[in-house]
Amino acid sequence: MKNIILLIAFGLISSCQKDDPIIGDSDPMEESKYFPPISGPEWQQIDTDSMGWNFEAMEALKAFMVDTKSRAIIILKDGKIAFEHYEGNNLLGLDFNSSSNWYWASAGKTLTSFLIGQAKEEGFLDINNSSSTYQGEAWTNLPAENEKNITVRHQLTMTSGLDDTNGDSNCTDPECLIFLTEPGNRWAYHNAAYTLLDAVIEGATGEAFDHFFERKLKDKIGMDGFWTSLDYNHVYFSTARSMARFGLLNLNEGMWEEDKILGDATYYQQMINTSQSHNPSYGYLWWLNGKTSYMLPGLQFEFPGSIVGSAPVDMVSGIGKNGQIVSFIPSKNMVVVRMGENPDDALVPIVFVNDLWEIINDIVGR
Repeated sequence: MKNIILLIAFGLISSCQKDDPIIGDSDPMEESKYFPPISGPEWQQIDTDSMGWNFEAMEALKAFMVDTKSRAIIILKDGKIAFEHYEGNNLLGLDFNSSSNWYWASAGKTLTSFLIGQAKEEGFLDINNSSSTYQGEAWTNLPAENEKNITVRHQLTMTSGLDDTNGDSNCTDPECLIFLTEPGNRWAYHNAAYTLLDAVIEGATGEAFDHFFERKLKDKIGMDGFWTSLDYNHVYFSTARSMARFGLLNLNEGMWEEDKILGDATYYQQMINTSQSHNPSYGYLWWLNGKTSYMLPGLQFEFPGSIVGSAPVDMVSGIGKNGQIVSFIPSKNMVVVRMGENPDDALVPIVFVNDLWEIINDIVGR
């Protein structure tokens, strides 16, 4: 949080006066797939009364936001806004609203996963190649013959074999990245190995990570926001609506209207399905619901059952520290976004997500 305060001093966190979102009128005869305009505040709202949604439960969700220090929750149905509410203050101490930026934390891992797919699609990289091919040699403290065995896929799936228990798991300095086991033998939530995918993208494309992101993703779907470095971490800040745009893009399998933002269907399916044999609930930096078991950061233990029992089994989520969430649910054609402060002390707050979905189920029905 100290670094976030420093960002405020440089004026990077923006806000304007609290206002009601500008929303267009919804036409029930329109096609179910709706995308908001690339620019401007217009975003159609769906008529939840006609859908039989529970208004009283929506009020309960607002109260839940206060109790859990939430700043923003957005629910999209068929691409249109079904629920959008803001609470509390932004990082400048002003009212939080649709123009306020907030950090994605590890929910931003999903942005990097998407970018890797785009770089692969354009022929810049092969995820089965050694990571050293793209970020150079001696990026770890491993002997060269061991380092070359770590592939881009291992970084995407948290199976690099690097020791995540060795001091600061965020540290990307080579001396912090030491051998624990052969790549692929172990799943461990290791931020440093993930963060270095930025260097993979830069080495493969010859383009600065932030520029590649803006050109290939941000500008294509009308997102706002920015990346910034906080200690070793590379963190994305944006409005809740930009997070919702990214969720909508993934709900539609990488398509934005008729534009193929990610046209590699094979990579997309691999990204949102079980990626390795150790943690069925993890894809390429996305969390997967409805699997037989799951693992959590910092633990080498496999818990039985679905990671979020109250949520739809086909939910796919980016989940970050302090409960930053972007989820899409194909069976319900829904996107759910949450930004806010720490609701509990978990790196991946699955109890909080489960409680959130208990209320959402009261709104939309199971």
